[in-house]
Amino acid sequence: MTQHSESPLLPADAPSPEQRERNEPSPPERTRSEPSAGPPTNAPTSAQTSAPAVGRLIGLDLARGLAVFGMYAVHVGPAPGQDGVIGFLMELAQGRSSALFAVLAGFAVALITGRRTPKTGLAGRQAVAKVVIRAVILIALGTALTMTGTPVVPILAFYGLFFLLVLPLYRLGAKPLALIAVGWALVGPQLLYLLKPLVGGRSFTTVGQADGPVSLFFTGGYPALTWVPFVLAGMAVARLDLASTAVRIRLALSGAALAVTGYGGSWLALRLVPGAAEAIRKAEEGAGMASMPSMSSMPSMPSASLGSVEIFGDTPAAMLVASPHSEATLSIVGNTGVAILVITACLAAMDAFPRLRRLAKPVIAVGSMSLTAYVYHIVAIWLLDTDEPPVQPLYVLLCFIASVTVLATLWSRFFQRGPLEWLMGRATGLARRIR
Repeated sequence: MTQHSESPLLPADAPSPEQRERNEPSPPERTRSEPSAGPPTNAPTSAQTSAPAVGRLIGLDLARGLAVFGMYAVHVGPAPGQDGVIGFLMELAQGRSSALFAVLAGFAVALITGRRTPKTGLAGRQAVAKVVIRAVILIALGTALTMTGTPVVPILAFYGLFFLLVLPLYRLGAKPLALIAVGWALVGPQLLYLLKPLVGGRSFTTVGQADGPVSLFFTGGYPALTWVPFVLAGMAVARLDLASTAVRIRLALSGAALAVTGYGGSWLALRLVPGAAEAIRKAEEGAGMASMPSMSSMPSMPSASLGSVEIFGDTPAAMLVASPHSEATLSIVGNTGVAILVITACLAAMDAFPRLRRLAKPVIAVGSMSLTAYVYHIVAIWLLDTDEPPVQPLYVLLCFIASVTVLATLWSRFFQRGPLEWLMGRATGLARRIR
């Protein structure tokens, strides 16, 4: 059985949370040095500005750390179909963790190429080279992880492709990026459905084999044709003045509106469009429906659950479903809204509650080295040989979360970056040779 990988964004050059705390008073300098990293940025060197920019930096780490825990919940957590708070949280993590990371990937591109003002000239060429180097490494690393044969579908190769696809748009402002994201979200899923006779239904490579171009663009776990809007949305948000309270309020309202439109619109459509719900149930029960529930949720998933419907079913009614990985427009809209809400809440919380920043340090530490945390959990699944795991008890998930949190916290006390983040930073540093 194959499973989505709610994989993390890859901060390469980010300082440790402890170093950020020590350098709190210097956000503007950090903003200028940010582009060499993913969403988090290089350690600051001047001390001339206010706390909100530090909150932006730490807030992104917090959001990414929460997404890492969501990823673990999808892969090794209890079934989302069970009753109670645990079941609700497991269901909440489905698909939305990967969408959050995809939006944060847009932050990475914006930070590397110039967050508020895109770089030009030599700096622009070097920034573009950094993105390309990062993308190549992600594709190679994602391919290697896929070939380990775990039941998880690594997203890293898809991320690498996303970086390359959005790179030509890095000089655009927030409004054009947002408009392109909206247009792509409206057209991409419909185009993907129309291309089904040519590319086939949703398919997955044999365990241990790498994804090919058709999988990366159309039929894989995270097809570029429907996932690039998340990255574009992240780039658009990153262009905004995130220190402004008014901007944050508008972002929160926009995220809520998107979530209601996506999930609420799907709920209404399935009840108001004649025969839609019944067509989906029939398609799901037939052989044509290739859904991808997580390996932990599969045993308890009801056969007619609308949450497991994929766009590659035999009915166009599936395009009305806003399930986490349906690849439908309403799913993209709803998941983008949730991602924006989470990011905005994390940014605001880190600014408004200094004590919370201290309490959240372990989660922030995980977020600051999310590439390492991601590879860690894939390797752990591989070493544990969980090719066809049963529904995992809660303690397995807690062990994964506790172990990565302890390791990340201890590492960040002695080193500025995570081990894989350091290697990524060294590789992208080659871009400085461009003249």
